[in-house]
Amino acid sequence: PASHPPRLNSRGLHGKMRPMPALVLHQLRTRHVGPIDLDIAAGECVCIRGASGSGKSLLLRAIADLDPHAGAAVLDGRACASMPGPAWRRQVALVMAEGQWWADSVGEHFPGGCTPASLDRLGLPADALGWQVARCSTGERQRLALLRTLMQQPAVLLLDEPTGNLDEDSTARVESLLGDYRREHAAALLWVSHDPRQAARVAQRRFVLEDGRLVEAGEAEEGGESASVGHARPPGAGDAAW
Repeated sequence: PASHPPRLNSRGLHGKMRPMPALVLHQLRTRHVGPIDLDIAAGECVCIRGASGSGKSLLLRAIADLDPHAGAAVLDGRACASMPGPAWRRQVALVMAEGQWWADSVGEHFPGGCTPASLDRLGLPADALGWQVARCSTGERQRLALLRTLMQQPAVLLLDEPTGNLDEDSTARVESLLGDYRREHAAALLWVSHDPRQAARVAQRRFVLEDGRLVEAGEAEEGGESASVGHARPPGAGDAAW
């Protein structure tokens, strides 16, 4: 019988094929941002940087179906337009730099509770759920809001400067926790950061948002020319239809 060539993974090595994209953006547009075409595979982290006002937060809000937008966002074959906004956001969760708090105590925002081990991962004490939100520092609220989101186990995390208010130790803790979550849950992460060193640490692919379009970063960022991307795909995606 005819032999078949071994399958190649995204790096061209023999082994398991890369999973199909978990989140697909097709011609997504909102205000001065877009059109954006981007595939993020399950278990992949993509980082976006850009100047203040370039539209990074607007892009995340459009993907989360919080702001009016044109084009399509698709999660594992299901379009955002085909389901109610709250149902979409349970799977495609936006973590903002400053989260929303609607009750007085921290614990009221964790209906399913939170283990001391989870709190400890982010340098928070076991009694943090008993705190009043008003007594929390900005950094404590940011870490608690991230934990609150992770308790829902979303398939996609849209992260808007998740360490923007944190010191070096807390930043390292958040990066470690998000890396573990990405690998253990095969979650797709779209991470907005102002820090190129952080982007290099956490992301498999990196882009800069310029004039409403994504420009590929990486080695070219060190001094060469960056390449504009019309449709940004995971490595090895080839010419497969989005």
